[in-house]
Amino acid sequence: MTDNDPTEKTESQLKALSEALETGTMQHARRMLNELRPAEIADLLESLPYTERNLLWDLVSPDKEGFVLLEVGDEVRATLIRDMPLEDLVNATEDMAVDDLADLVQSLPDKVTGEVLTSLDTQRRGRLEAVLSYPEDSAGGLMDTDTDSITIHSEVTLEVVLRNLQRLGKLPSNTDNLIVTAHDNRYIGVLPLTTLVTSDPQLYVADVMSREIEAIPAETEDDSVARIFEDNDLLSAPVVDEQMRLLGRITVDDVVDVIRDEGDHTVMSMAGLTEDEDLFAPVVPSSRRRALWLGINLITAFMASWVVSNFEGTLEKVVAIAVLMNVVASMGGIAGTQTLTLVTRGLALGQVSRQNRNWLISKELIVGLFNGIIWALVVGGIAFLWFKEANIGMVIAAAMIINLIVAAFSGAAIPLILRKIGIDPAIAGSVVVTTVTDIVGLFVFLGLATIFLL
Repeated sequence: MTDNDPTEKTESQLKALSEALETGTMQHARRMLNELRPAEIADLLESLPYTERNLLWDLVSPDKEGFVLLEVGDEVRATLIRDMPLEDLVNATEDMAVDDLADLVQSLPDKVTGEVLTSLDTQRRGRLEAVLSYPEDSAGGLMDTDTDSITIHSEVTLEVVLRNLQRLGKLPSNTDNLIVTAHDNRYIGVLPLTTLVTSDPQLYVADVMSREIEAIPAETEDDSVARIFEDNDLLSAPVVDEQMRLLGRITVDDVVDVIRDEGDHTVMSMAGLTEDEDLFAPVVPSSRRRALWLGINLITAFMASWVVSNFEGTLEKVVAIAVLMNVVASMGGIAGTQTLTLVTRGLALGQVSRQNRNWLISKELIVGLFNGIIWALVVGGIAFLWFKEANIGMVIAAAMIINLIVAAFSGAAIPLILRKIGIDPAIAGSVVVTTVTDIVGLFVFLGLATIFLL
């Protein structure tokens, strides 16, 4: 690992803080902790068991608490704020930007949210309520409504714009463009800062502004926002309502959070967990959450066992079938999961549509057939050499071809069906596909064995 490796850095920070706490030098530990950025403190908190986490949380400076709460997962955040006094929670939100504040208050108890809203001045409260009026996973829920300092009109000169910026003294973070609007607040375009500082100051904004960056409608889903930023290499983008009136802007740091959350969601959903799962949560809640998914898988296992039970006579007479039957089901499960993963990713990226889904399913069927033939020859040959019976090799080869074709079709079609009926393919897809390939694989193999080997 390099010196900049985040994992190595977290481990070294944990070690240093643990040594400081063990020696009783609390002031030293407090100073070390609060020299870190909020995201680094959040990493440390999420890397500690419950008791040690609370001890470390007590050392975090009050002016950093709100920003740290933003960085940790929902489950960890809930454990941290559970015992925080109401006044401390309200104070933690004082210096936060409106978009960050909106992210935080949605995870706070209703009583705390009410107190936070009451503590805000009229302007900030109005901006916060504007963000909260949109779904959390939309462009409106991501945006920062504080755009007054970077909004300009097209009929002023660049000299006037520069003078106004100098009077302000600073710009919001991640500002690469100034937003140009008409007097009725309708979005027109942007003025890149690079254009501003390299053009003749006597020119008007309308002469040099760019109209190429399209505003993002407030109802746009957050994953679509992420794709817009990726496709256009954006650092920031304006957000508008249906009448093209400027509502706010989204910056790349918000989009990075969306991408990270989407990645976590995809990985964790495959195991039936949420992206905010606390690795160091207590035993009982962790067991309770995982029990449901284990129960679902148990049902699918019994379904496969029921299929096997219908071929007891075949298994008793041909021992080789009992030895080999898991090979077909296992290969089908892996093939189906491969296709499922690709299609689920394609759906998430917007690459799979009504226009190309039939071609995609046909292509995956051909891939399943091609792989089925290849591995049928391999497995059939091994079975023949192992048991010295050609019929056994042919049966498992035929079962392998059929099951890999079924696996390819299931892996492509099931996520499309689940999406159609409103179920997240990342959550339910793997269970359904595995169930189908297990049952079909066992049924086909045992059925063919019953026909040709008895």
